[in-house]
Amino acid sequence: MAKLDQKLIDAINSYLLVRTELEPADLGFVFGTRHGVEKFCDETARLWHEGYFPRVHVTGGLTPGDTRTEAAVMAGLLVARGIPKGCITLEQRATNTGENVKFSLPVLEAEFGIRNLSSVIAIGKFRTSRRYLMTLHRHWPEVRKMLVPIHYHDVPRERWDDHVELREEILAEWRRIAPYFEKGFIREVDLPGIEFRPESAS
Repeated sequence: MAKLDQKLIDAINSYLLVRTELEPADLGFVFGTRHGVEKFCDETARLWHEGYFPRVHVTGGLTPGDTRTEAAVMAGLLVARGIPKGCITLEQRATNTGENVKFSLPVLEAEFGIRNLSSVIAIGKFRTSRRYLMTLHRHWPEVRKMLVPIHYHDVPRERWDDHVELREEILAEWRRIAPYFEKGFIREVDLPGIEFRPESAS
């Protein structure tokens, strides 16, 4: 496996693979997944028990071959980790990141009233870190957004380019950013220290 150019690695690290400072928020917003589910739920439960948010919203629909939605599976694991069922809301139709947010907003409006939610902590995959924030900002610009990226591969975060599968996933994610801007799927977010956005993966 050829080594990636260090300038590309640095650009991906600084732009794409972000995390934010955390402070207590009104809601934990969990992007559904079929991968790393236990780590997702461990971290979400830890944050809830430590008082970072009083409510958890989990979004994710059916994937091929499954009989339970991603949201339902994760909600069950969160309850098993001590989060009361009454503190969890679900969105169970989404099949992509944009739908995760778009389909969740009516659920949150009905449950809490969107205006009563001023801050969220997003919980999602490490390799998709910034896109979660940009997708939230595209559909829900008013809310303050923080992020906890979940890393579930067996390699340190800073050595992602040494892991074949993770490397290909991150490079694919990098290539998506410019076309997603063009299609209006995402909106740029202002994060400290980030002064550019990628136009391509080259």
